[in-house]
Amino acid sequence: MVDTIKFGEYLRNKNFDFFTGVPCSYQTNLINYAINNCDYLMSPNEGDALATCAGAYISGKNPVVLMQNSGLGNAISPLTSLNSTFNIPILGFVSHRGKPGTNDEPQHELMGEITTKLIDLIGIEWAYLPNSTNDAIKILDKAIQSIIKGKSFFLIINKDTFSNVELLNNEVRRNYKHSRLEVLSCLLKFKSNETAFIATTGKSGRELYELQDIENNFYMVGSMGCISSLCMGISKFTNKKLFIIDGDGSILMRMGNLTTLGHYKPPNIFHIVLDNNSHGSTGGQKTISDSIKLDQIAKNSGYEHSRSISSILELENEINKWISSPKLTLIVFKINQGSKKNLGRPKTKPVDVIKRFKDFINE
Repeated sequence: MVDTIKFGEYLRNKNFDFFTGVPCSYQTNLINYAINNCDYLMSPNEGDALATCAGAYISGKNPVVLMQNSGLGNAISPLTSLNSTFNIPILGFVSHRGKPGTNDEPQHELMGEITTKLIDLIGIEWAYLPNSTNDAIKILDKAIQSIIKGKSFFLIINKDTFSNVELLNNEVRRNYKHSRLEVLSCLLKFKSNETAFIATTGKSGRELYELQDIENNFYMVGSMGCISSLCMGISKFTNKKLFIIDGDGSILMRMGNLTTLGHYKPPNIFHIVLDNNSHGSTGGQKTISDSIKLDQIAKNSGYEHSRSISSILELENEINKWISSPKLTLIVFKINQGSKKNLGRPKTKPVDVIKRFKDFINE
């Protein structure tokens, strides 16, 4: 296992001390090191992270981008039309979820198969980061030499590569009344033949599944940030009432979706953001949700009703109002960090989930 502190200090001594990206569980410890010891900027998505790195390079820094391989989809545009066009070299750490021969979740399977091929097609040199500190530093030296020559280099990260580093001074909001599980339990009270529950990727879908795996549910196991656009498409062609179950990290990744919803104003959407001010699936790193007002952003984007709440009673009242007088609604529900103990993952295959959900929507 790579000694994260030693590896991080080596990076810093080589003047690579500005990091940005989107958290991944494979890189939790390297991210925690960067937050604790370097200049770390939490980016909403991988494409924005690459653009931020380009800006830092222009300002004389040696930037480092951290991302999951699923984020390569978001990163392709700046990699091919910004970094390549302007010859801006970037040192990247890309975790290899869904690596062939490993047991991982279905949403990682395809990207896992094509990760290194995709990086080759983009024209970026890469190497797997070895699982020992000395060997890892040797490969890092090779990557740094590539950066010095003006060429990007990506280091591919396998699971359990870095030693443990705890976050220091991670001042995430706490002491709210309710957990995610309690809010989801409340939503399910409104289950009927006319209501559907569409949960964003991560622990929202996993907890919804464990509470009740029913045909009304759709678990978006990947495509972080795309849930509101998915529901925009569903809402146009159904009279079912749709509960969008979003998270702060997810909604921040693609906030432009709010303006599309706000413009078309589908009345059958109740958009709830479970805001715990953290990336709960990747080590609890803070999001920036505590510095903005998501309900006001929704209102200014065209949502007909938006509000921030923190109690189940308030939520029940808001849902009842929406059911009796449907209009595009966004509710930000402030919840505590954390999740159900021993939380599993959906055992129902995605192809089976979408088949039964499609049948339900169209019945």
